Amino acid sequence: MTPFEHRQSAHCESGVMASLLTHAGLPMSEPMAFGLASGLAFAYLPIVKLGGMPLIAYRMPPRHLIKTLSKRLGVRLTSRTFNNPEQGRIALDAALDSGRLAGLQSSVFWLPYFPPEMRFHFNAHNLLAYGREGNEYLLSDPVFEAPVRCAAEDLQKARFAKGALAAKGLMYYLDDVSPDQDWEALIRKSVLSTARILDGMPLPWIGIRGIGHLAKRVEALDPAQAKYNRLYLTHIVRMQEEIGTGGAGFRFMYASFLQEAGEKIGDATLQAASARMTAVGDDWRQFASACVRASRSKGETPDFRPISEMLRGIAGQERALMKELGAWARRKG
Repeated sequence: MTPFEHRQSAHCESGVMASLLTHAGLPMSEPMAFGLASGLAFAYLPIVKLGGMPLIAYRMPPRHLIKTLSKRLGVRLTSRTFNNPEQGRIALDAALDSGRLAGLQSSVFWLPYFPPEMRFHFNAHNLLAYGREGNEYLLSDPVFEAPVRCAAEDLQKARFAKGALAAKGLMYYLDDVSPDQDWEALIRKSVLSTARILDGMPLPWIGIRGIGHLAKRVEALDPAQAKYNRLYLTHIVRMQEEIGTGGAGFRFMYASFLQEAGEKIGDATLQAASARMTAVGDDWRQFASACVRASRSKGETPDFRPISEMLRGIAGQERALMKELGAWARRKG
């Protein structure tokens, strides 16, 4: 068993990467890991369905944080998937026996330490394995306050679950982690990348354009289709507040990154931007509350225009902030 300090995190992928880097000698908070990897995003994807409804994402896709953060920090990332589950188990055991920490992608549904009400078929949950005793693996799951144990058979099911985002036993670890980093250059590059992701994509479903597209979809809801409207609005809220950290949660995390980054390089611009991003997160939460109220309205014809206008206001705030941050990053470059 490798000596390891467990840390609870807001989101699994950024939490695992922050823990891996910190353990390797580069102290890293979760918000800093998320921000340096340019994890903040928005996407409305009608061709990708979740429960029959379009996928709405508030962060970059799974594995983006792992790959991008490793590349920007100059860290050597070893990442492996397996066609044969037994080979995946042998590789994990070998890594742990050699003293490595191993990041794993798994399915929430097959992890027995999750309460039954929290289990669902989501194959992109990240956790850390740091040892094994007998037939049990010692895991640091960012969702939980303390380390957990998992029987080998259950972890094997979770790592090799079929379906969307199937992990195929994904295992990853880091080498050549240097504590010496050019923080100002890193922060500038990551902020500029985030600004381009949110405010530079030409597709109507991606970034701030995607927020505007969702506003149009909400405004176009037919009041006569009460059942569909209720499902659609509750789906928006579930994607925002229950899947992963959600829309507001990722905005708050990015605000924390901006605050920490401003303190690290002594720049008040980023600290002021942090306060503005926190306000955006508050508005996302207000939008979710408005969706819940509209979905529960009875005996009256709902007016969806105020909700869509809230979204347009959020889009405007994010666009203005990203333009200013992009300009700041270019000046620093």
